[in-house]
Amino acid sequence: MWEQVQELGKRYGKVGVLLLFAVAAGLWVFRHPTNEKVQVVLPAAETDAAQPEAKKEEAPKTAVVDVKGAVAKPGVYEVAADARIRDVIVLAGGLTDEADETKVNLAAKVRDEMMIYVPAKGEAAPASETTGAAPKDEAGIGPQVAVNTATEEELMQLPGIGPAKAKAIIAYREEHGPFRRAEDLLNVTGIGEKTLEKLKPYLLVP
Repeated sequence: MWEQVQELGKRYGKVGVLLLFAVAAGLWVFRHPTNEKVQVVLPAAETDAAQPEAKKEEAPKTAVVDVKGAVAKPGVYEVAADARIRDVIVLAGGLTDEADETKVNLAAKVRDEMMIYVPAKGEAAPASETTGAAPKDEAGIGPQVAVNTATEEELMQLPGIGPAKAKAIIAYREEHGPFRRAEDLLNVTGIGEKTLEKLKPYLLVP
C-alpha cells in the first residue's frame, strides 16, 4: 500500500495525496456513523413565571333567606347577594293585606341565612338585627318611611313633618315623580336643610 501512495505522490504531488486522504476519511465517516447522541441542555424555566397566578376567592354570588309573616308565599328563597328585602318580598308573592310595611326596611340589603319577618298591622316588629325590620332611634320614634310610597299618615310619623308638609311631599312626588335622593326633599315647600338633617335617619329613598 505504501508503494501505491508513493506512486500517487509522484503522479499527483503532495496536494493530490492529501485530497485523496480527505475524501477517503469522509467516506469512512459516512459509512460508519457514530451512535453517540447529542444532548442539548436547556436552561431551567423560572418556576415563578411558569406557575399560574392563584385565583382570588370570589365573593358569594347568592344568599339564602327565610321569609315569614304577612307575605303571600312564606318560605326559603335563594337570591342575588346584592338583593334588597323588597326583592325578596316580590319573590314571596308580595305583602298581604294584613302586612304592616312601615315596620319592615324594604331597602335593607339581604345577607346569607337571614330571616325576614313581616309583621301584621298591630303586631310588634321583631328585632331589626335578625329580621331586617326598620330600625328605631334611641327615643323610640317610629320606623323608617319609604318617602316615595308613604301615605300622609305615614309621613307624619317623621320628625318635623306635620299635615301641611306631608301633603306638600305627596303633591311634589305626584307632580315631579319619585324622589331619587334625600336631598330632593329640599325642593318641597317648607323643608329646609335643618329639617332634612333630622329626616335623613328615617327616610327610605332608592
